[in-house]
Amino acid sequence: MRRVLLSFFGAGFLRPAPGTWGSLAALPAAWVLHVIGGPWLLLLASVALYFGGVKATAIETATADDHDPGWIVADEVVGQWIALLPVSLGAWQAGLSPLKLWPGIVAAFVLFRLFDIWKPWIIGRIDDRGDATGVMLDDVWAGLFAAICVVVLAALAHQGFVAMVNPADP
Repeated sequence: MRRVLLSFFGAGFLRPAPGTWGSLAALPAAWVLHVIGGPWLLLLASVALYFGGVKATAIETATADDHDPGWIVADEVVGQWIALLPVSLGAWQAGLSPLKLWPGIVAAFVLFRLFDIWKPWIIGRIDDRGDATGVMLDDVWAGLFAAICVVVLAALAHQGFVAMVNPADP
């Protein structure tokens, strides 16, 4: 059961780029969570998977040489869900399916993968910890960075849309 959780139902065993497969697997799961309980269930599931992932990763890697095996993608799922939270919240507030906000979903996916791979600033420092908390927490930060960018991009897009619909009189 631990490997099912950590590989997110086997997505972590797909090749190449298991982290990307884990992030992709997180998308339909996030949609299901949103449909069932909105952004609040998505947030609760993120927190639960984070803590469960830290514990399961610690057990799984206790005797391993690699503290962050590629097949462990529960961290990518948590980070991806965090990146999707603004989309889920926006859809919930507007009474829309999150699928209607597909540009936000694409942005959340691409930005999360960018921050997860690039590991700028604190993300890289946390990843360097070399323990189960570092495995999970660097993706939380990558998800937070991506979520902030999604909010900024949405604000810019909406501002541009409003300017197009209601141009200022000369």
